[in-house]
Amino acid sequence: QVQLVESGGGLVQAGGSLRLSCAASGRTFSMYTVAWFRQGPGKEREFIARINWSGGTTYNADSVKGRFTISRDNAKNMVHLQMNSLKPEDTAVYYCAVAAKPYTFVVGEGAYWGQGTQVTVSS
Repeated sequence: QVQLVESGGGLVQAGGSLRLSCAASGRTFSMYTVAWFRQGPGKEREFIARINWSGGTTYNADSVKGRFTISRDNAKNMVHLQMNSLKPEDTAVYYCAVAAKPYTFVVGEGAYWGQGTQVTVSS
């Protein structure tokens, strides 16, 4: 089992920044890809970014490219999402998820999820 706790959400004005964190426990964190997803009001859950087990490979969704940066600190079992130039459409609950299997890049079926953190961007 793995436990994930997101933090760092809040209310920010458009154009502002927030840094989300995901703290993991319960497994060898450095073996697993981690991803961020979000779900806005009335919307389906959307993939945002992912980072592989070593931190050497990242991938961002087009909607956040150039604005969001994912990073990880395996020594602290943490993954971060730096969000800059926030827009009202970024308003959502943000979730981190850990891949079910080690050394796989896709975070999908069987992934472990946190409880989410709310991000609200005012115009």
